[in-house]
Amino acid sequence: MIDFFKDFILNIFLIFSPLVVYPYLYKFQSHSMKYRLWLCFFFTVAIGFAMSIPVNLNGLVYDFRSIPLIVGSLYGGIYVSMFLYAAIIVVRYLLGNPNNLIYCVSFIPTIIFIILLLKRYSQMRLAHKMISAVIVCVAVKIVSFLIYLTSIGKLELFTANLISSSQTYILQSVVIAVYIYLIEFQQKYIHMQEDAVHGEKMRIVSEMAASVAHEIRNPLTAVRGFIQLMGVPHLAPSKLQFYQQISLEELERAQVIISDYLAIAKPEPEKDELILMKDEVQYISQVLLTIANYNDVKIEVILQDEQMFIQGDRNKLRQSLINIGKNAIEAMSKSGGVLEIGLKEQTDKIMITIRDNGIGMTKEQISRLGTPYFSTKEKGTGLGTMVSFSLIRAMKGKIHITSEVGKGTEFEISFPAVPRGL
Repeated sequence: MIDFFKDFILNIFLIFSPLVVYPYLYKFQSHSMKYRLWLCFFFTVAIGFAMSIPVNLNGLVYDFRSIPLIVGSLYGGIYVSMFLYAAIIVVRYLLGNPNNLIYCVSFIPTIIFIILLLKRYSQMRLAHKMISAVIVCVAVKIVSFLIYLTSIGKLELFTANLISSSQTYILQSVVIAVYIYLIEFQQKYIHMQEDAVHGEKMRIVSEMAASVAHEIRNPLTAVRGFIQLMGVPHLAPSKLQFYQQISLEELERAQVIISDYLAIAKPEPEKDELILMKDEVQYISQVLLTIANYNDVKIEVILQDEQMFIQGDRNKLRQSLINIGKNAIEAMSKSGGVLEIGLKEQTDKIMITIRDNGIGMTKEQISRLGTPYFSTKEKGTGLGTMVSFSLIRAMKGKIHITSEVGKGTEFEISFPAVPRGL
């Protein structure tokens, strides 16, 4: 009995070996020829091992060749089935077993069982698949034995060890049922992974779409405001020209934003230029002015006289700072307030501060700021802030946020300073 269990466990390990690689094979299913070839290979190996190491149960020598034969046929189709039947004949011949022609004939009816089951197998439920596989596996064994033993005139061998034969059939039924269950479980798990990947891709696409819409809205809002200002009667030509210039620059920024998102799919070299921060802060304050006026917010700009430079992408800097400033204005939209934009140099850093006296944030809100779909605004997505933070960090910038509920928020953004004259 100990020898039986040793041989049985070894057989189980060998015939279940295709399960180890099946998840990888299943991914080739769309390439049917490659999928079938691999199934033929691995299940042929399993059949060869099963036939080479039979088990001895109460004097009855028995192997599990029919299990990889049936499983490989059900999941590979008729061509794989024919190949595996041929593999059994070849392995049997190589092992020196007699009456190979008669053995081939005894297998012909069992091929019909496989063909009939294959027509409906893929549409069955799991329980029905397991039961059908058990029935076919037992039928293949019994029918092939009966035809083979009748042909060689030794039919009495079929009933000589009836109890032991019944035990082997029961054991075989349990093994193939477990086999089918494991394969179906693997397929279900693979489909769940594919659905998860597809869902993640769709989520990313929706986030990207929402983020692009959010970022484009900022320059378009500014353009709309300046177009309205250009309609004011008796507007000075210098102001008209100034409004036109900013409107065109904001439209250009919108185009750059679109290009930035397209660059995610097709990366391009980053634009690196020397940026005079004093000019940028003045530009940003002018862009935010129309939004501030609409929300009854006053903008105060605090600048130092020194020329301060950083290295980076001008359009990305504008995009990120305007978005942060716009959010600060909207945080004061209910009662109005003051938005302070400051610029100073501290040791080897250029510091930009954007301070409001709006609703403020809690520590938990600050920790989540810049993550997708978190926003303190009722209809906000949080994606604009996330993109802004990413752009700042891409230019080696650092962000420090301090806030108090009911008193306001301060963004302190620092960039490495570029020495003057470089």
